[in-house]
Amino acid sequence: MILDRYLLRQFFPVFIVAVSMFVMLLSLIDLFANLWRYLNYEVPLKEILRVCFYYLPKSFSYAMPISLLFAAAYTLGDLYARNELTSIFSSGIPFWRFSVSLVAVGLLASVFAFFFEDRVVVPTFRIKSDLARLYLHQQRTENNSDIVIKARNGEVIYSVDYYDHVNNTLNGLSIVEQTETGSFTALIRAPQAAWNGEYWVLSNALIYRWENGLLRVRPVENPDVYREHPDTFRRNAVAVEDLPVREAGFLVRDLRDAGLPFIGALAEFYHRYSFSTVSLVVMILSISMGGRFRKNILLMSLLASLTAAVIFYVSEMISMMMAKLGYIPPIIGAWFPVFIFIVVGILLLRNAKT
Repeated sequence: MILDRYLLRQFFPVFIVAVSMFVMLLSLIDLFANLWRYLNYEVPLKEILRVCFYYLPKSFSYAMPISLLFAAAYTLGDLYARNELTSIFSSGIPFWRFSVSLVAVGLLASVFAFFFEDRVVVPTFRIKSDLARLYLHQQRTENNSDIVIKARNGEVIYSVDYYDHVNNTLNGLSIVEQTETGSFTALIRAPQAAWNGEYWVLSNALIYRWENGLLRVRPVENPDVYREHPDTFRRNAVAVEDLPVREAGFLVRDLRDAGLPFIGALAEFYHRYSFSTVSLVVMILSISMGGRFRKNILLMSLLASLTAAVIFYVSEMISMMMAKLGYIPPIIGAWFPVFIFIVVGILLLRNAKT
C-alpha cells in the first residue's frame, strides 16, 4: 500500500538517527564508568577502543527498543502536526490500519532481536567482559565452599566443606547414599578426595552402614563409583545471559538435576525470550501515543520514550528480582511486564485520535 511505504519512509531515517544516538550514549556511559580504572592500569588506547567495539552489539540490543519507541512516536506526531493524519482519517482509513506497518516492523524487530542476541550479542559481550577483567586485573575464582549436591535422582548427596578448583580436590567430604524412597543406606566420610580424570579418589575414607540393627563403620577401599564431574562442585561462574539460549537451557537442567539453586537461572532463561518481544511492545505503545503531541514534537517524543523505557525496565527489574527470590514463578517474573505494557498500549490505542 502506498501509505504504508510512505509511513516507513518517514519512520526509518528517524530510527537510524535515534539508534545511533542511543548506542553512542550507552557506549560512552560504559567507557566513562571504567575510564579511571583503565588510566590507573595504563591500558593502551587501542585496547580500550577494542573493549568499546565489542560492547557495541550489547549497546545496540539495549538501544533498539528505545529507538523504535522514539521513532514511531516522533513520526506519527510529526504527521499529525502537519495535518497529514487528519487527511488520512478524513479519507476513512482507521488509525490501526494506517499503523499496521509499524506493528509489522516491531514484530520483525522482535524476531531479529532474539537471534541477534543469541548469535552476536552473547559471544561479543563475553569477549568484552573477559578483556575488561584482563585489563582491569579482576580475577574470577571458581573455588566453592559449603556445597550440597544431589546426584543420580537424589540417591547420592554430596556435602563438601571446600572445593579447590586448581587442584580438583574436595575437602571435608560427606556422601549420603539412599534409596529412591529416601531411606538411608550408607554414609561415607573422607577428609579429602582428589579427581584422577575419571572418578574421585577418597583419602582415609570411612563408611557407616546399618547392619543387623547396628551402625557399623569400616574403611573404604577407594571406590570408583563416584564419577560426578568436578564442574558440578565449582562456583557457578557462568550466567545464563553469557550463554546461547540452547546452552542456557542445558545449564538450567544441570542445576536442577544437581540439586543446586536454579530458580534465578530459570528466570533469566525465560527473560531471554521475553526481552526479545520488547520491540513489539514498545511499537504498540508508541502507536498509542502517536498524534498526541502537536507542539515540541521532538522534545515530547524523546521525553515520552525515555519515560516509558525507564518505567518498563524498572518494572522488569523488580519482577525479575521477585522471581529470583522465589516470591513469584520465574515465567511470571519474565513475562509480567511485557503483558502489562501490551495491555496499557491497547487501552491507550482505543483512546487514540482517529
